[in-house]
Amino acid sequence: MKPLQNASRVGHLSFLSERAKQDLYDAALEILGGIGMQLNHDGARVMLLDAGATQSPAGHILIPCELVERARETAPEAVTVFDRDGVPAMELGGYNSYFGTGSDLMSTYDLESGEHRPSVLEDVRRAARLCDALPNIDFVMSSAHPTDKDPHLSYLLSFVAMLQNTAKPLVMTAENERDLAVMIEIARALRGGLHELRAKPYFLMYNEPTSPLTHPRDSIEKLLLCADAGVPTNYSPAPLAGATAPITVAGHTAQGIAECLFGLVVHQLREPGAPFLFGMGSAVLDIATAQSSYNDLGYQMGYMCAIEMAKWLGLPNWGNAGTSDSQLPDAQMGMEANQMTLLAMLAGSNLAHDVGYLDFGLTCSLEAIVMLDEFIAANRRLVVGVQVDEETLALDAIAQVGPGGQFLGAKHTRRHMREVQWRPTLLNRESRENWAAGGGQDLAEKARRKALALLAAHETAPLRPEVAARADELVAAFAEQTGAVLR
Repeated sequence: MKPLQNASRVGHLSFLSERAKQDLYDAALEILGGIGMQLNHDGARVMLLDAGATQSPAGHILIPCELVERARETAPEAVTVFDRDGVPAMELGGYNSYFGTGSDLMSTYDLESGEHRPSVLEDVRRAARLCDALPNIDFVMSSAHPTDKDPHLSYLLSFVAMLQNTAKPLVMTAENERDLAVMIEIARALRGGLHELRAKPYFLMYNEPTSPLTHPRDSIEKLLLCADAGVPTNYSPAPLAGATAPITVAGHTAQGIAECLFGLVVHQLREPGAPFLFGMGSAVLDIATAQSSYNDLGYQMGYMCAIEMAKWLGLPNWGNAGTSDSQLPDAQMGMEANQMTLLAMLAGSNLAHDVGYLDFGLTCSLEAIVMLDEFIAANRRLVVGVQVDEETLALDAIAQVGPGGQFLGAKHTRRHMREVQWRPTLLNRESRENWAAGGGQDLAEKARRKALALLAAHETAPLRPEVAARADELVAAFAEQTGAVLR
């Protein structure tokens, strides 16, 4: 694991005063208890009404403050996630920050040709294997949506492709509770039983309501199934400021908090203590272009507010980083993706996904994932802060060198140079002459070549044969039951 422990970090980033946090929470409670939510799930409706919720004349569910507070008390403050081999990989909570790719991108930049084309299942496999080789990518999502497969099988086939091509923990998406149930059954086979899977969660489930203030049947079914199985899940709304949410950051954030807390209440009523991640995707509608921006400043401010509110509520949080609205892995991408990554780290975003997203979350770039691996490494080194003690103050070394001397040959320099100086693998630290002699490559080309080299050389540890066979058996059975075409 690579936890960023509180004691060794630089100061934490904050956008909200204590009064502002309380005001946002109070506003969310007013939305939950005074305005209400549309709930399209009869079983959850009965459960909520039995627990003390009420129903408005329009049929909206009203959640009293007491149910929210009870859910906050039972939800765990931290969630441990394990890799494919059952080794602890991520401790989600506090200010620990972990980074991974995103899911379901319909288009991909072909690594060999540079062509912008529809994503296929092979792209899921390649992205997973590349991430398996990159030391600063902590978890894996599909990156690509396999347009070459039956849409009712696409999520399940992506799960199996990722299972086979990386040992790192996964974050999954699913069409509904039926394919999610198969994923859980495959993970049960991996762990050796449902009890073992609950004790050592292997994957997290990405789940979301529909803004504004609507909770679809499929979203609630997946939420309940995760609670039952002990599979960690988020319930992250993506309210679009100016379209499906207020355009102001405060109003946008208050609505998102309310929508997420509604899911928390349902989840904890079903199974108190089940692992849950708080968060929201603070999307912003660019009024001038009608694009949903991943990197608008309002998005970033709303995201920072959501992270702070998670800390204030005592819940591990779900977030994002490493994205760009640029269509290419260019200078804009570098600025936007690195800025969001550093902000996420300083704020303490626990599970930051979407590394490698370009084009407003529509296109995957493996080059961008490789670049972000390096940016994350640099930022992790940066936020550790500065150690000040007798050895690092170096007074003895300064005295030995004296006025007019040099430190290049000093023992103190030799003793510390490897640990003090962070060395990039992509960013240029060479003279112009040496850079030109090496081919004069820009950062994107360096990243492309590194990605190709890693894919050519890296071999993921093989999946146990009995687990692979069980996964194939379950996928085939699911295809037969649903009438999906397995090809």
